[in-house]
Amino acid sequence: MALTARVFPDRAAAGAALARAMQQRPLQKPVLVLALPRGGVPVAYEVARALDAPLDVMLVRKIGMPGQPELAIGAVAAGEIVVHERTIEQEIPGIAEAFERIAAQERRELLRREQVYRAGLAPLQLKDKTVVLVDDGLATGSTMLAAVRAARAGGAAAIVVAAPVASPQAAQLLAAEADELVILQIPAVLFAIGEWYERFEQLEDEEVCQLLELHRRGRRDSDTPDQATR
Repeated sequence: MALTARVFPDRAAAGAALARAMQQRPLQKPVLVLALPRGGVPVAYEVARALDAPLDVMLVRKIGMPGQPELAIGAVAAGEIVVHERTIEQEIPGIAEAFERIAAQERRELLRREQVYRAGLAPLQLKDKTVVLVDDGLATGSTMLAAVRAARAGGAAAIVVAAPVASPQAAQLLAAEADELVILQIPAVLFAIGEWYERFEQLEDEEVCQLLELHRRGRRDSDTPDQATR
């Protein structure tokens, strides 16, 4: 982990920088790179390409604060994984009831994204693999924590959390559950992930699918077996 101050041009540039850091790690094979969509996909694309590893998605959803959806109060992931921000629940009366309502909505979105991003693919096979979980940044860490727990439940041999930037709180939270963290920078204060990018546009489903298919096509063309669907 590094404590530097650097703004990335865009997610692809951040992914290329993260990929260089990942190439220095002695990762046990087979390796599977899983992006947290949508923003994590362009970052993970560069990482997977550099590691010559298959790329797929780990479907998780942030539970946003009512009225402040960018502030995470928890997250959900496939396999009935639920993460709560207990401090926020204790500080704000009635938030627990709102959590369950929003969580139900986000689970429906998980199913929709599964159909869109992984249409026709076999279920993820994580058992005995080194799983690299990638996002474009970690603010509270709740969403990534749900991803780590989902990967652990899926039988991953080792879990590496990788991101261009993270808050100190998120890094500390995830260090307790992941096997390794690769974070390029941990600013003392992180208000919003977008502040660390010159361009931080909202990605659409079509762009996510294009990147995933581009990577899969490249691996098929190079006759490299795709560990994600074996």
